[in-house]
Amino acid sequence: MKPPVFSTLGCRLNAYETEAMRELAAEAGLDDLVVVNTCAVTAEAVRKAKQEIRRLSRENPGARLVVTGCAAQTEPETFAAMPEVTRVIGNAEKMEAATWARLAPDWIGETERVQVDDIMSVRETAGHLIDGFGRHRAYVQVQNGCDHRCTFCIIPYGRGNSRSVPAGVVVEQIKRLVDRGFQEVVLTGVDLTSWGADLPGEPRLGDLVMRILRLVPDLARLRISSIDSIEADENLMLAIATEPRLMPHLHLSLQAGDDMILKRMKRRHLRDDAIAFCEEARRLRPDIAFGADIIAGFPTETEAMFENSLKLVEDCGLTWLHVFPYSPRKGTPAARMPQVVGPVIRDRAARLRAAGAAQVARHLAAQQGRSHPVLMEGPRMGRTPQFAEVDFARDQPEGRIVTATITGIDGQRLTA
Repeated sequence: MKPPVFSTLGCRLNAYETEAMRELAAEAGLDDLVVVNTCAVTAEAVRKAKQEIRRLSRENPGARLVVTGCAAQTEPETFAAMPEVTRVIGNAEKMEAATWARLAPDWIGETERVQVDDIMSVRETAGHLIDGFGRHRAYVQVQNGCDHRCTFCIIPYGRGNSRSVPAGVVVEQIKRLVDRGFQEVVLTGVDLTSWGADLPGEPRLGDLVMRILRLVPDLARLRISSIDSIEADENLMLAIATEPRLMPHLHLSLQAGDDMILKRMKRRHLRDDAIAFCEEARRLRPDIAFGADIIAGFPTETEAMFENSLKLVEDCGLTWLHVFPYSPRKGTPAARMPQVVGPVIRDRAARLRAAGAAQVARHLAAQQGRSHPVLMEGPRMGRTPQFAEVDFARDQPEGRIVTATITGIDGQRLTA
């Protein structure tokens, strides 16, 4: 019998949940099973999910194939119609032990081929918490879902409304990770800056960050993943300014740099808000680096509007860009707006990526001759606090933090 095969598409949270499913499948004694954890962020993501399902079906003849994740939640009928698929499981169901028990070959009860319930009715975070994943950097889920309704985004319908993992549970999990030797922990979620709004007293993300750093003094590095800068609270800014163990790298959910497009996206910030946040964060922590999500070719975007997004890369001093060519998602308001034609979208995406590459080159050039504490992810590759990759000439101890002097640049990596 072959052990289960898992394939993860999309975000870090999906990767975290895949590890939880791997444990649940092992506890249920499952084998000859293929699980595809899908992403729904773009139409292209759904196309890739179908492609992955067909590939894995060819490579694993006779295995039962389970599809789950955000795309399975938002359009289960699409995957149920594929002959390769045995089961379609929703985002809430995939975290339940009973779901995996029902996949056991000797299960004698009736099981529906599609097991996808109303995600909006889910009020709790998944009860099945794993102690992080990753070889040298641990990712910890502290939040799930989203209460906002950006006009381009289908994810709330895949993840449900925002719900938070209590701070005490998070702290205890991180303590166990540190005891296992992890040097760095990354907090993940769908809408991380909404953490705490559903908890007693309505704490904020900054409160959680400060609590972790205070109660887990042996944690060397804490990193937070994508945040909505307009929701950054006072304690988060205080942590940026005063806590060297909070890494100077923030990935910002900006999406655009033009006020009219931001309004049509139903974002909660304007262009000047993004610039002001980056300026303030850089004043508090001069060595901070920013990544950002930006969408190219949103409906109604003119060339002048796009130029505002392009200029935002330099105005905010962004370094690591995630550029998304806009693609309409059925069921979202933006899909009903006047669309930009495909060639223009692709051209704008390419120009954004080129601007991002220029910013990366500028950031890397500024590191030459400097010393950085580098977390080793392999014998000869690690990352700086700002998340730049560093190649070493000689082997270093994996999983450890070593002090390195930057000697040069090789492509988009530093050398030491």
